[in-house]
Amino acid sequence: MTTAPLRVAVLASGRGSNLAALLQARSRGELPAEFVLVGSDKADAGALTLAREAGIPTAVLDPRRFPDRVSFDHTLFERIQESGAELLVLAGFMRIIDGAALAPWVGRMINIHPSLLPKYRGLHTHRRALAAGDLEHGASVHYVTAELDGGPVIAQARLAITPQDDEQTLAARLLGYEHRLLPAVVSYIAQGRLALRDGQVLLDGRPLATPLQWRDGALDR
Repeated sequence: MTTAPLRVAVLASGRGSNLAALLQARSRGELPAEFVLVGSDKADAGALTLAREAGIPTAVLDPRRFPDRVSFDHTLFERIQESGAELLVLAGFMRIIDGAALAPWVGRMINIHPSLLPKYRGLHTHRRALAAGDLEHGASVHYVTAELDGGPVIAQARLAITPQDDEQTLAARLLGYEHRLLPAVVSYIAQGRLALRDGQVLLDGRPLATPLQWRDGALDR
């Protein structure tokens, strides 16, 4: 019996490098997913170009055309629902989403964030890690809840901070880790291995005590 690919929607505000990583993983046969929608709040987002080149439907909503954030978010999520998506991936979507709009998607919505959560929620994570004198930095994939970057963490990738690092070099080095971490997590979800129940991440039906770690090219406990 063949299992249908997971139907995935992606939201992005920028160039779409994490979307590109997801599409490349699918092309390599590592990600059993069908991308049904790429949405953005920026008409010139590179992610939209990538989607169109790949034949993926797109949706662009201009926040300035809506009376408030809530109406924008609810309209956006209506489009996502209409796409038939089973999983929603935030891949550089630079907006805070209304809690009521995302509530039906809790457990079906993940985000990749450039820090070792719970450290450095929000913006400027590389700068903040350097300013704090941290010896390591990283990226986290987490389930999305109404709390900003506060949902249960699924998996992380870590890298050492070197004395030569500045904000730009650290961000560039971390991006390569993000591009491997996110597809690996989406693949686990597509295989039915990950779920969220009562605020607890489950791996293969069992509670995950600590986030999975990206090591030696794979996710590991």
